[in-house]
Amino acid sequence: MTLRAAIQAGTTVLSAAGVESPALNAEELVASTVGRRRLQVLLQLDETLDAGQINRLESLIERRARREPLQHMLGTVAFLEHEMRVTPDVLIPRPETECLAREALQLLDRTYVPHPIVLDFGTGSGCLAISIASGFRGSLVHALDISSPALEVARGNAERNGVADRVRFHQGDGFAALHDVATPGHSLLQFNLIVSNPPYVPSAEISSLDPEVRNYDPRAALDGGPDGLKFYRLLSTEAPGWLKPGGWLAMEFGDGQTYDLTAIFTVNNWTELRVEKDLSGRDRILIVRLPGGS
Repeated sequence: MTLRAAIQAGTTVLSAAGVESPALNAEELVASTVGRRRLQVLLQLDETLDAGQINRLESLIERRARREPLQHMLGTVAFLEHEMRVTPDVLIPRPETECLAREALQLLDRTYVPHPIVLDFGTGSGCLAISIASGFRGSLVHALDISSPALEVARGNAERNGVADRVRFHQGDGFAALHDVATPGHSLLQFNLIVSNPPYVPSAEISSLDPEVRNYDPRAALDGGPDGLKFYRLLSTEAPGWLKPGGWLAMEFGDGQTYDLTAIFTVNNWTELRVEKDLSGRDRILIVRLPGGS
């Protein structure tokens, strides 16, 4: 079987299973089977697979047809210019979150602080913390998560991407994770910027998500409570105690949540509210500022 025939056969199976972008998925799985990059495979379509490779590829195609995420099967995902290891312990980074990372870096440029201190609230794979530490090399990034397995993945990704010396990881529930740098009720550090991609799917809607999401992403990384806004309410009231005057808070959010979120942060006296769109033109990023800055 040639690589071309393998891709065609895989595309047919994945299309019938309802997989989005079946041809791209088939190409990636063929590339993984032969140990090459996808673009290399596309330049060598007349090469043939041996019997062992055919068996491995068929197994991969079957797994993907059962809607196991491609990223879990490949083990990594690209995020901006970085390669992130992903496992079932972490939310798979999405292109929408790349928009949040870019906005965060632009905000740091605006602070005119050469060595800003940043918090990634709910770091998961570490994609935001790592992108900020890499993109703004004078920064020190603290990254917290409630999940110990997720933090192990994030630590590995920080090492993989050469920023382990500029990211500090903390395990715990919300701001309580910072117990090692603060005493109850008394913050020992304040941040110039807090970024977060918190859980924002309403609990009742999780069962309607694509199988790749509802069956494989950690539920704790999806479930935002009855209306999806649980963690935004927490951030709106608790983040001010952790931000420097004039500090920024930048968050990803879900479809249809713009009005309620702006109301939450307006009521809690945040300023300079701004909503940015993702690459598909949907409202996706909320940026707010704590009063007191110049």
